[in-house]
Amino acid sequence: MIEVGDEMPSTPEIGSAVKTGSFQTNCHDVGSGDPVVFIHGSGPGVTAWANWRLVIPELSKTLRVIAPDMVGFGYTDRPAGIVYTKETWVHQLKDLLDTLSIERIDLVGNSFGGAISLAFAILYPERVRKIVLMGSAGTYWKVTDGLAAVWGYEPSIEAMRKLLDIFAFDRTLVTDELAKLRFEASIQPGFQEAFAAMFPPPHQRWLDALASEDPALQALPHETLIFHGREDKVVPLESSLRLHHLIPRSQLHVFGQCGHWTQIEKTADFIRLVKGFLAS
Repeated sequence: MIEVGDEMPSTPEIGSAVKTGSFQTNCHDVGSGDPVVFIHGSGPGVTAWANWRLVIPELSKTLRVIAPDMVGFGYTDRPAGIVYTKETWVHQLKDLLDTLSIERIDLVGNSFGGAISLAFAILYPERVRKIVLMGSAGTYWKVTDGLAAVWGYEPSIEAMRKLLDIFAFDRTLVTDELAKLRFEASIQPGFQEAFAAMFPPPHQRWLDALASEDPALQALPHETLIFHGREDKVVPLESSLRLHHLIPRSQLHVFGQCGHWTQIEKTADFIRLVKGFLAS
């Protein structure tokens, strides 16, 4: 089990330890202003910082940005016997807000994080003001070859390089140095063991378990901004089209020549649109 308080190599991916129920959550909490929580995706070796590092510095100039490592990922504790479910992650988010004494937030969810954001907003609608979704899961669709490759990752630099090629449309972002960096992140103590336990084959059952039912999505009262890369090979565009169809107060922005990394491939546009949406 990784303990946030244990000695670890210095890395910007480690924030502060926040008590969430029976374990400590590694969380970045920067800036001041209205609180906005960023929930990362489910790639191997992912952390909140790795997912949101390009947008946190700019958005934290005017907002209180809170970005936790969800349990099973990153540098958050991995309690013995924990079961990784949508309900577990939703409860972790509630415990995080309770510990930080935050009553109401804006939520930004990437992929897996979008599914958790939607589930949280459905269960605790009064605690959410606005929602931003990016390449979001949360509806029912057939597992793509890209997602199967992500969840079926076996650690190697070559395998990580192939995943990065799946994630990004812009090949200039995929370098040998990045592949090595993310591979090394994926083999930190406990990382791969927890990742392999979360989404073992057949993958469809875990994707379905992250989905919310149509009537609950249709009942969401929140203004929702949805992003999707047209060339996304991990989460199909149909997922965001369906979310836009179901969520009454939603708007959808589709970026051409963009894969699953909207916040990385379209950073300036992502920041501009999110700032405007949350400020309006």
